Amino acid sequence: MTYKLLFVCLGNICRSPSAENIMNYLIEQRGLEGKIICDSAGTSSYHIGASPDRRMQAAAARRGIKLVGQARQFAPSDFETFDLILAMDRSNYRDIVRLDRENRYEDKVRLMCDFASQHRDREVPDPYYGGEAGFDHVINLLLDACDGLLEDVLK
Repeated sequence: MTYKLLFVCLGNICRSPSAENIMNYLIEQRGLEGKIICDSAGTSSYHIGASPDRRMQAAAARRGIKLVGQARQFAPSDFETFDLILAMDRSNYRDIVRLDRENRYEDKVRLMCDFASQHRDREVPDPYYGGEAGFDHVINLLLDACDGLLEDVLK
């Protein structure tokens, strides 16, 4: 059986595509391709069709990870499609849960930082308006959280 993960942030060009690609990188390293499938989306429609932010791509590349994909908006049908939906921050979490009109899927929605063990952050900060250090921090935080998430999924 295939386990499906969806990573969600605001615009789907920085944090969530990074989480998706980092998770795919970890899945590939462990030879788990096909067992766990990842996707990402944004709660807003700001960047539909856009590639991951070039500054985010550069930060990921420094860690040997290539960011690919095109931004899309989260859809209510994603609740049915995915086994676990990972919000990057509390605002994204609230926006996702608000779309669950009948409160049927709240148990599927989690905060990404719940899976981090090396970082104390409770939310993945949006690096969009900051400098290079912010993008590097997000990559490091997501590497940590994705590692913990993968361990959790494999249990």
